[in-house]
Amino acid sequence: MKKIALLSILLPIALMANSILIPMDDAQNDHLRAYGIAYHAVAMGIKSEWLLNYRGGSFLIAYDPAIIKMCKEKGVSYEVITPSEVASIYATIRDNNMNAVELEKAPKVAVYIPPYAEPWDDAVTLALDYADIPYDRIYDDEILEGKLSQYDWLHIHHEDFTGQFGKFLAYRNTEWYKTQVRIDEATARKWGFQKVWQLKHAVAYKIRDFVKNGGFLFAMCSAPITLDIALAAGNVDIVPAVYDGDPPDPNAQKKLDFSQTMAFTDFKLVMDPSIYEHSDVDVTREAAQRGPNTYFTLFNFSAKYDPVPTILTQDHTRVIKEFLGQDTGFRKSKLKSYVIVMGEVKGTDEAKYIYGSYGKGFFSYLGGHDPEDYSHRVGDPPTDLKLHRHSPGYRLILNNVLFPAAKKKKLKT
Repeated sequence: MKKIALLSILLPIALMANSILIPMDDAQNDHLRAYGIAYHAVAMGIKSEWLLNYRGGSFLIAYDPAIIKMCKEKGVSYEVITPSEVASIYATIRDNNMNAVELEKAPKVAVYIPPYAEPWDDAVTLALDYADIPYDRIYDDEILEGKLSQYDWLHIHHEDFTGQFGKFLAYRNTEWYKTQVRIDEATARKWGFQKVWQLKHAVAYKIRDFVKNGGFLFAMCSAPITLDIALAAGNVDIVPAVYDGDPPDPNAQKKLDFSQTMAFTDFKLVMDPSIYEHSDVDVTREAAQRGPNTYFTLFNFSAKYDPVPTILTQDHTRVIKEFLGQDTGFRKSKLKSYVIVMGEVKGTDEAKYIYGSYGKGFFSYLGGHDPEDYSHRVGDPPTDLKLHRHSPGYRLILNNVLFPAAKKKKLKT
């Protein structure tokens, strides 16, 4: 009788009916689309749980024919399991470094995307589209209008919040570069700013407020570092004359206020417009020298006591191939003390994957541009995720998308 009573406490999903287990280990036919199934199950109000560290971070969903149909249509592997099998899973979770986290709300997702075509793909929008997870496109106007408060989750990717147009001077004569400059300058004037960098800094502060007020920010490539540069610079001009017609403040470096940043500190600006990097936080040069046969390793966290980083590192492997970006990874020596490293290139100063809490919210940063394209270049075709449906790097992206769905009272990290 005591055993039965204990199980009734441990099992939030009812034991009177079958359940659907979506495995996320090597038995899964399409890891990426499995996240979309979990998302839609939560959106439909179907009882769902994320089984952290159990078979690669599997999903347990109350039996519903609609989910079965969806799995079949999307090519996602699933298992219909009995109440006794559910009990066995919970016993395994109880006795190991595992946890069952209830997914209670499908997050409303926004992606920061400019209103013009860019000559590169965004790995997150590729992942969202492939997994069939809905999202809204927003840009500077929407953010300055205060619309971020409508969302739970925001993604920023290959952006330059310093106002230097991505340091793409080599492409200044291309139509896409001219379009970017024209639209950003027009938006700056619309909002009463004389310079694009003032516009972008203002947007950066709105994004920080979004996190501070409880939002979740996920960023990749150049966005994480340039966001913090903009926050540290504030009203200081750090932009060379080649971008905006006047020289930067000669004391710009000394005027940086690192108390305003979220993740990085004590960094030095790279103000030479001929150099692609923005600061010394980035490790792209060293990473490129190490070459494409480099791997980064995910840390193991306590699923019961540190569920946040555990959620963000769910995968069917702990070792993932390196991939470059304008910013590839983050120097550990430049991280604020409260930032948690979730993935690193062992034996180096590179933190590949980091997260931290800020105010009431969270931020998570993954270095590099595209997990399945080692050195994605301007004009390269977008990655076809049908060819990479087991991508461990793309799984990290989708962990972040689904993270806000997790029941908050269990997130005591």
